[in-house]
Amino acid sequence: MFSLASILRPHILSLTPYSSARDEYTGTEGVFLDANENALGSTTSAGRYNRYPDPHQTAIKTQLAPIKGVTKEQIFLGNGSDEPIDLLIRATCRPGQDNIVILPPTYGMYEVSGNLNDVEVRKVPLTAEYQLNLPAVLSAIDTYTKVVWICSPNNPTGNLIDPADIRQVLAAAQSALVVVDEAYIDFAGPDYASWTTQLAQYPNLVVLQTFSKAWGLAALRLGMCFASVDIIRVLNLIKPPYNISAPTQALALDALDHVAEKKQMVADTLAERSRLAEGLRRLPTVQQVFPSDANFLLVRFDDANDIFNQLIDSQVIVRNRSAVTRCEGCLRISVGTPAENDRLLAVLESIAVGA
Repeated sequence: MFSLASILRPHILSLTPYSSARDEYTGTEGVFLDANENALGSTTSAGRYNRYPDPHQTAIKTQLAPIKGVTKEQIFLGNGSDEPIDLLIRATCRPGQDNIVILPPTYGMYEVSGNLNDVEVRKVPLTAEYQLNLPAVLSAIDTYTKVVWICSPNNPTGNLIDPADIRQVLAAAQSALVVVDEAYIDFAGPDYASWTTQLAQYPNLVVLQTFSKAWGLAALRLGMCFASVDIIRVLNLIKPPYNISAPTQALALDALDHVAEKKQMVADTLAERSRLAEGLRRLPTVQQVFPSDANFLLVRFDDANDIFNQLIDSQVIVRNRSAVTRCEGCLRISVGTPAENDRLLAVLESIAVGA
């Protein structure tokens, strides 16, 4: 039986959080002389930003909750997904004692945050098909494991992780949080349901999403975390008081009024993903284009390092993943605009001709 209190660091629940001025008075009208702000205004012509933002981002959560099928109390908003990644480790892992489990190749910040917090990082590589090595994952989990990180669709491989395997990890890891990072979930297609639909069934489940990808708001640095009310309460307890700026909150609210535009951008990206994959498969220098449920493609080349450098020389920038476990000889290529994808294919064709 999962018990959140049993996996938290002992002092967490007894912490007294910082009480900001906007916590003590939540109204929007009045003469505000409580927060030591500059009452005269801002030194910018772009708007007035002299007042602190809502520390709980209530307006965003209220509008986001029905879109995601959760309650606003099940939502934590962070400075990118990196903030909840770090906070989840800090809330649960005792430095030098506890461990987290990651499944390389995967998003690098899980390991970075683990190392930063002096937490053992146990690595269980994915299979050659980029799926969980389930027996090895379950063997790596012990009473000191506090978080298991599963990226699905996975970065950098682009594929969904088998839901049946994730369920087995959730059932087995009763003394740990299981975090499913769904940064690319919007590109997985309508037949795949988010793990947010399973929050009631699995109290140890945490789901991460982001405004950076499908919503096109990477510059805002706004990540979403969905979990039980109790887990979200802990994250709110330990977060910085004003972690999401007022401009970010205003622009995110505006984006939530443009759901149809976001869906169209996803559809356009999926169409370009298919066209780009077909074009890459025709190149003689390409060994394999891996299936993708994300907005990028993992591609294995005959000589990935050479092609990467030649692309750089032509000012076409992709990500070299050749040094990453299970991604030897691979470049990760984001799906661009039609013109950008045409440019990429043209340069690769010229490289192939000159080879």
